[in-house]
Amino acid sequence: MVRLEPIDLDGQQVLGVEVKLPKTDLLVITTGKGYIMCGALDVGLLNEKLADREILAGRAVGVRSLQALLDAPLQMVTVHAERQGIHSGMIGREALLKMM
Repeated sequence: MVRLEPIDLDGQQVLGVEVKLPKTDLLVITTGKGYIMCGALDVGLLNEKLADREILAGRAVGVRSLQALLDAPLQMVTVHAERQGIHSGMIGREALLKMM
């Protein structure tokens, strides 16, 4: 099952995506410029193999809901995200605001 949820973030709209899979869920919250995601995000792949795309993204681990993803500190971010002032340890909600 796939669920899409519009989320108001300080008056701006972002989109939450939840994909129910056997034994796990994929969680993503995206803006028009970037996204944060659960631990399934391979930041190393984005930084190494897809570096030319300059993907703005961050990963939080141990989250089980979109709300938890908003509230969790990011465990890892892409190089491009770091260049935009987004860093490991930053709360998901704060990172998304920098991705607007």
